[in-house]
Amino acid sequence: MLDSIGRLFANVVTILNIICGTLAIIYTFVHDYQMAAALIILAVIMDALDGRIARRFDSSSDLGKELDSLCDLVSFGVSPAILIFAQVLQSNFRLLGILVILLYVVCGALRLARFNVINIHEYFLGIPITFAGLTVAVLSLLSKLLNPTIIIIIVFSLSLLMISNLKIRKI
Repeated sequence: MLDSIGRLFANVVTILNIICGTLAIIYTFVHDYQMAAALIILAVIMDALDGRIARRFDSSSDLGKELDSLCDLVSFGVSPAILIFAQVLQSNFRLLGILVILLYVVCGALRLARFNVINIHEYFLGIPITFAGLTVAVLSLLSKLLNPTIIIIIVFSLSLLMISNLKIRKI
């Protein structure tokens, strides 16, 4: 019974993750970039909590793992890509900006798929999409202070780092 409650609670928190990511897209459409970035950061918190809740109640499941990946692709792949494109890349780079955010989203999807298949528990292979999405949200908040060229280079680099063979120890 306790594991069922834990599983339900973890899945609800995971769903809050995708709600934050989707709301971030909506706020991007209405040009409230600070709120969009804040919602992505809130999604990061939800992503951290759902795994802790599932482990705490020993209620991890295949459904929860797949749901988490789908939510992460929206909240840390699509949402930050649309945000940084609308806020910075569209007006400064046009086609190159489109190509970079497409690369970012595709690499995020590949990273999540690889994570679900390889089942390595000691370390991450490539940077987690959550870290990449958080970084893009912070770039958005700092965009007035940063050169757009620096931003596009960082987003491009994050894309490649997500699918790299870089081993990052889990904390």
